[in-house]
Amino acid sequence: MSNPSTALTDTRLLLGVSGGIAAYKSAELVRQARAAGAQVRVVMTAAAEHFVGAATFQALSGQPVRSSLWDPAAEAAMGHIELARWASQVLVAPASADLLARYAQGMGNDLLTTVLLATAAPVALAPAMNQQMWAHPATSANVARLRERGVAIWGPGVGDQACGESGAGRMLEASELVEALIAAKVGDQLRGLRIVVSAGPTFEDLDPVRFIGNRSSGRMGFAIAEQAALMGAEVVLVAGPTSLPTPARVERVNVRSAEQMLRAVLDQIDRADVYVGAAAVADYRPVAPRPSKIKKAAEVMELKLVRNPDILATLADRARRPFLVGFAAETDDVLHYARGKLEAKRLDLIAANRVGLPGCGFDSADNELTLLWPDGELALPRASKAELARRLLLHVSERIRSRQG
Repeated sequence: MSNPSTALTDTRLLLGVSGGIAAYKSAELVRQARAAGAQVRVVMTAAAEHFVGAATFQALSGQPVRSSLWDPAAEAAMGHIELARWASQVLVAPASADLLARYAQGMGNDLLTTVLLATAAPVALAPAMNQQMWAHPATSANVARLRERGVAIWGPGVGDQACGESGAGRMLEASELVEALIAAKVGDQLRGLRIVVSAGPTFEDLDPVRFIGNRSSGRMGFAIAEQAALMGAEVVLVAGPTSLPTPARVERVNVRSAEQMLRAVLDQIDRADVYVGAAAVADYRPVAPRPSKIKKAAEVMELKLVRNPDILATLADRARRPFLVGFAAETDDVLHYARGKLEAKRLDLIAANRVGLPGCGFDSADNELTLLWPDGELALPRASKAELARRLLLHVSERIRSRQG
């Protein structure tokens, strides 16, 4: 596994900063990228300088900041071409709606767009804008065009925005973008593999109004799907009820109940090389859901429940089975119960985590895992779910290669 302090060694990151309040996050991005070993140079648009001063980026990067296509000293030596050739990775963060539109149209009317057109390095964009601007058909068309050309779109995130609204459009945090840079450097570790990931909760309806569910946000499974796609895999995400946006280059199948999730997984599994069961599937469902709302009458109401199908066990019994990865979320004796689940369900790997810890697990951006397999284990200390997903998938890749070798 990569050491976080050296994960971006040999990466020459050209960071483009376009106009938007999220530009303040880019200063922290420079700091974290350099802490991970990257060399960083910054190109700003004129609009970006209204939000963050060039001196900030120069101090953090240790390099002069460029912002004008008409800098006589730099352009005497064709500076925009030199920047384009120097970069091994280009990231624009934030990427405003205006920047997306100009890049999609092939315009080179400032230094940043000129460098984007002139570079042969991989390019990633981290969009940041008002949620309505992100949802606008023009922006969607520009993003689709850029993706067709091989440009990576990282984000946007969902949440509160500086304008006072809430929704999709937030620039990803600096730590998330550094993780994406690391994943991009890892490259095609999973190229040629088809991975099916289940994520989120399942809801088991009691009546048209009420259901039995759990606290799973789906973040871990979505992070696994996103990182698998970044690492070159063909990914299908079978998602229970969640408002999380679909990761780029991931095919999504939405389901509600455990039985629906099983059917959706079985529809995909014959072509899968790996199945990651990260969903928190309900163990039981009502025997007979009511067709109309249950009225509040008796002081005590008894529910008769029947056991749901076990997706992992069903897959393990198949003649043709993929590499099976399970999850064990426990409150006590975590490794003991996880090891028992690994053996009982004949899994190839299980990721165990203790739930109920403050700031970790359900509804949290962070987690910590212990990977168990029949003859070993590996502890992954607390980190973001994206980083843990990347480490988990690297281990899956190593295990698959060792079988093939």
